[in-house]
Amino acid sequence: MTQEEARLKLEEYRVLIDELDRRLVDLLKQRTRVVEDIGRVKREARLPIYEPKREDQVFANIAQASGDGPLTKEAVRRIFERIIDEMRMVQRVRMERDGEK
Repeated sequence: MTQEEARLKLEEYRVLIDELDRRLVDLLKQRTRVVEDIGRVKREARLPIYEPKREDQVFANIAQASGDGPLTKEAVRRIFERIIDEMRMVQRVRMERDGEK
């Protein structure tokens, strides 16, 4: 493969990555909206934000969904740990903001 062919192929892959990134962001936005709804329910019911059992269920679900890779179950878990941390922050902020109304 020539350098020019490689550059063209890389550009194709980068276009695909950009599209996948946009789709991931859209899915994260959808997930965030659901998390905000959950936060409202928790606030109204005076339930805690952190639910270890539910997080265990999420991790079990994503481990099963990860199947045979190419990401390891541990890698997928680390990614979701970060997502869940951010979602928990969204719930806290939403509950504080809604509590002021």
